[in-house]
Amino acid sequence: MTYFDNRTQLTPYDLRFTPIRLFRPLALALLSILVVLAGCDKRAKDEGDVRPVRSVVVEPGMGSDSTTVTGEIRARYETDLGFRVEGKIVERAVDVGTEVKAGDVLARLDRQPWEQNLESAKADVTAAEANLVQLKAAEGRQATLLKDGYTTRANYDAALAALKNAESQADSAHARLSRARDNLGYTDLKADTDGVITAVNANVGQVVSAGQAVVHLAQPSEREAVFNVSEADLNEAPKDPSAVEVPVVLLADPKIEVVGHVRFISPQADPATRTYEVRVAVPNAPPQMRLGAAVSGSARLNKPGIVVLPGSALFQKDGKPAVWVVDPNALTVSLKPVSVSSYSPNQIMLSGGLDKGDIVVTAGVQKLIPGQKVRLLESKSG
Repeated sequence: MTYFDNRTQLTPYDLRFTPIRLFRPLALALLSILVVLAGCDKRAKDEGDVRPVRSVVVEPGMGSDSTTVTGEIRARYETDLGFRVEGKIVERAVDVGTEVKAGDVLARLDRQPWEQNLESAKADVTAAEANLVQLKAAEGRQATLLKDGYTTRANYDAALAALKNAESQADSAHARLSRARDNLGYTDLKADTDGVITAVNANVGQVVSAGQAVVHLAQPSEREAVFNVSEADLNEAPKDPSAVEVPVVLLADPKIEVVGHVRFISPQADPATRTYEVRVAVPNAPPQMRLGAAVSGSARLNKPGIVVLPGSALFQKDGKPAVWVVDPNALTVSLKPVSVSSYSPNQIMLSGGLDKGDIVVTAGVQKLIPGQKVRLLESKSG
C-alpha cells in the first residue's frame, strides 16, 4: 500500500486519476490565457490593416498647366548681307564666328567690269558736254540773228529745242556716271553695324546676283530665345503673352537660368512644321548663352478642368496611370484610372478621370491594395 502523505491513504485507483485532478485547473487557466492572447492578436492585426494615409480633396476648375519646349539663342537683330551688284567674288575676308565692326569689308567682287562701266560713263559725259557747248553756241547765234531780223522764229525754235535736248542728255550722262561710281563702290561688301558672322552662303570664285545673301550678320548685344510652339499651346496662352514670365534654361548647364518675356509671336505658321515662332526677350542673358546655344523654355498655360496632384499620388495599373480614391463612408480605397495632361518634377496635371470631391491618396500608394481600410491623416483641397 502506497501513501500520499502521513494523513491520507490512497488506493491504486486514486493514484490513477490524481494527475488529472491536479492539472485540470491549470489547463483551464492556460486555455483562458491563450484565448485572451488570440483575441488581442486579432485586434492588433485588425488595427494593423487600417493604414494611415495622406490625401487631398479634388476640386477641378480653371487650372494651369506648364509646357516646356526646346529652342535656341539667337540675336534679336539679324541681317542677310549681299552685294548690290552682280559679279564674281574674288575675296572673302570673314568666316563663321568672325566679329566685325561697322564699315569692315566682308567680301569683294571683281572690279574690272564696273571700272569699264565707269570709264564708259565718263566718256558719255564728255561727249554730252561737248554737244551741249556746241548747241548752246548755235542757240546764241540764232537768238542774235532773230533779233536783227536775219532769221526766222522757226530756226530759232529748232536751235532752242536742240539745246534743251542736249542739256537733258548731259544730265542723264552725269547720272549714269554717278551710278557707275556707286556700282564700283558696291563691289565691296561692308558691314552695316557691329556684329558677328553666323553664316556664310557664298565662296570665292562664285558668281552671285544682286541681292543674293553672301553672309549672315547678327548683333549679339541683344539676344532672344526662339521657340517653335504648336497651335494648341498658343490657343491656351494668356491674352497678353508679353506679361508671361518664361524661365529659359541652358540645356548644357541647367544651373544657368534667366527669366524672359514673350516679345513676338509669328502671325503665320511655318508651312513645313505647322508651328509658330515665339521669340522670348532675354536682355540679361549670361555670357554662357551664346548664339545658337540650345535652351528650354517653360510657360504656364490656362487649361479648364485641370487637376494638379503631387507626383507621389500617381500609381500604375496594367501600365496605365491611376490614383487611389478613398470611399468617404467605408474608408476603403480603390483604383481609379486617370488621364495625365503633363508631368513636372513634383506634380502631375490630370485632364480627366476624377470628379469634384474625390479623396485621393497622396502618399504610400505602393503599399495599398483594393478594398483596404485607411485612416486619413489629413485632407486638403487640391
